[in-house]
This record gives sequence, structure tokens and C-alpha cells, in this order.
Amino acid sequence: MSITVQNISKSYNKIKAVEAISFDVKEGELFGLIGPDGAGKTTIFRILTTLLLANEGSATVAGFDVVKDYKSIRNSVGYMPGKFSLYQDLSVEENLSFFATIFGTTIEENYDLIKDIYIQIEPFKTRRAGALSGGMKQKLALCCALIHKPKVLFLDEPTTGVDPVSRKEFWEMLKRLQQKGITILVSTPYMDEAALCERIALIQKGNILKIDSPENIIKNYDKIIYDVRTNNMHQLILDLKNYPNQYSVFAFGEFIHYIDKNADFNPKDLEIYLEKKQHSEIEISVSKPTIEDVFMDL
Repeated sequence: MSITVQNISKSYNKIKAVEAISFDVKEGELFGLIGPDGAGKTTIFRILTTLLLANEGSATVAGFDVVKDYKSIRNSVGYMPGKFSLYQDLSVEENLSFFATIFGTTIEENYDLIKDIYIQIEPFKTRRAGALSGGMKQKLALCCALIHKPKVLFLDEPTTGVDPVSRKEFWEMLKRLQQKGITILVSTPYMDEAALCERIALIQKGNILKIDSPENIIKNYDKIIYDVRTNNMHQLILDLKNYPNQYSVFAFGEFIHYIDKNADFNPKDLEIYLEKKQHSEIEISVSKPTIEDVFMDL
């Protein structure tokens, strides 16, 4: 295994950030930690990159223990934190040269690894990093994390705050990096990005809820979800929550996702109920479950 985590726990004073977390990441795998802000994702990343000591448990990265072999791990991994942390006053080229020098290498030596990414920012190589757009900062940070040819790449919410086009481009870059044999552990609060990983761990409040491939998580979901929409969406949520035998109700895009407790639920009964509540333009249809639906249920 490229990464192993066994019963890791971490508390800040009396607040438990991570509680008895266990998972593993195979060599060359693209693995995702999926959860909202405050779920414990960054704490896990900091422990695995030797920036933080766990209160309990053990972990290895690239075969090295995160406590005993911290120096070896730092030479073997690339880390891209959620917040842009490069030198804003240095140019693109200067930042890249600086990080290459730290790891005792050069841009030329590992250029083949970053070429596909770097050519997109090369026209701006003399521009200061602080003057780059969000998407360009993201690409530069990824280049700096890769310049020493790491065995494992840690990306902590790398697409937060960037536009949808840059997000799509970034994930395409990750897929190409994976093909070069690099193990990638990425965290994200975006549920739609979960489907782009080989396996994911759904995490909330420091606890892992489920680990599997996105396909299996959705396939094994056994509840029927209904898309519901009327002329008054705000009132619709309130009325659905008061409907007898409702299991869950939450907003999902232009619809409300509704699940009933009864296996023999009849949508026509719900439609009659909503008409009595003065709703019109009522639409009720079966919806395909998503990772977000499973996460909300868990």
C-alpha cells in the first residue's frame, strides 16, 4: 500500500477533529476524501505529510512511518495545501526554480513530469505569482508540488475557489499524472468530483462514513429518491417535512429530493397532499441517486 492509516485520532484541546480513522490507498491510485468544511480532511493531510502529530494511531506513507521517518516522507511526497502558499513576490519561474533547488533537482531534470501543466503557464513565467488568476495559481502550485518527482501527491481541496473550466482542466491533469504511476490523495467538498476518483472515503465530523468506489456506493444505495418541484419551493420543503412517513427532505438544485419510509409509497398520494396545501405545477419523478444523496443519508 502507498498509504496506510490505522486508528488515527487527533484533538485540539477538547475538540475531536479526527476519531479512530482507518483507510489505505493503493500504489498508483487516485483516492478522494470527500466531505464538507470541518470534516477533518486537512487534519488528516497534515498528519500524513508530517506537519502534525496524531494523538493516537499510526500511519505510513510510501512505506515510511509518519513519525519515525518524517524526513524520508518529506522527500517522497508533494503537498498542495488548500490555500495558495507560494511566494507571491516571486515570478512563476522563480517559484518553480526555488522548489526544485530545495529538493536538490532542477526544472530540466523533471520537466517531462510537469510539461503538460507548465506549458499552460509558461507564457506568464515572468509574472509574479500573486498576480496570477486562481486557475493559474493552481497550476503553478501543482507544478511546484511535482518538480521533485514525488511518489505520493497530496492535494487538499485544490479546486476550491476556482472556476468550473479550471476545475475540469485540473482533474484531467490529475488523470494524466495517475497514468505516470503517482499515487494521489485528494480532498474536496464538491460531491460531483467524487465520481472522478477510483475510490473515496465519505467523511463527516472526523468520522469515515463509508469507503468504496463511487460506482459501488451509488449501486448499493437501496432507497428510492423522488425529484419534487412545485410553484412554491420554499413552502414545499416545509410541507414535505410534515408529510406522514417522510424519511428525508433536502434541496437539490432545482428540485427537492424526497424519500419516503414506506416501500409501497405512491407518488399520487403525495400529489393530492400537495394540492390540498395549495401547490400547483406539481412535478414528481424518480431520481437517480448521487454521491451527495448517499452522503446526506449517511
